[in-house]
Amino acid sequence: MSQFSRLEVAQVMKETGLVPLFYHPDLEISKQVVKACYDGGARLLEFTARGDFAHEVFGELVKYVVKELPGMVMGVGSVTDAAAASRYMSLGANFIVTPVLREDIAIVCNRRKVLWSPGCGTLTEITRAEELGCEVVKLFPGDIYGPNFVKGIKGPQPWTSIMPTGGVSPDKENLQGWFDAGVTCVGMGSKLIKKDAEGNFDLEKIQSVVQNSIDLIQGIKASSK
Repeated sequence: MSQFSRLEVAQVMKETGLVPLFYHPDLEISKQVVKACYDGGARLLEFTARGDFAHEVFGELVKYVVKELPGMVMGVGSVTDAAAASRYMSLGANFIVTPVLREDIAIVCNRRKVLWSPGCGTLTEITRAEELGCEVVKLFPGDIYGPNFVKGIKGPQPWTSIMPTGGVSPDKENLQGWFDAGVTCVGMGSKLIKKDAEGNFDLEKIQSVVQNSIDLIQGIKASSK
């Protein structure tokens, strides 16, 4: 069962402005990366469950997080059907992220009052997602649309909360563009979860990049007030 309500998750997304995206089939490596993100100030993480037996890794990872990383909100991404969403919620997912808009996923998440964020690419899809109870819409792939698309959406629908994924990088110019356009938070994967020259996860680098990204986002939001 989830530890956090969908409104609580949406608030953490808004407050931190950053959702790291990560997947690895090895549990111990996953624990290290999640802790590095946590130590850098992240309070959410989307486990992009794309591999075989990913649910087994996620279930054990949630147990670790609940015990060792208080306040960390764990969710699951790349969910493509209601059965998978239900499975991950039973394993402790506090939010569900999907690459497309699927009403069957909306139904099972809403039944348990778990936040779900569907991938949308048109104003019609975004509006339908909100009619189905979506708090934060995933703009995907973000690099195809860009900040100007967000500005276009926020004009007629200033209440819409948007999280672009793809096309987001941890530099000030990129983040400034997105947050000035009005996004609620951003999702970031490989550009945030750094590896060293040998292909191993650089935990110190991950922590510092996460921390720097959050600091940049907080500064941008403060200057826009």
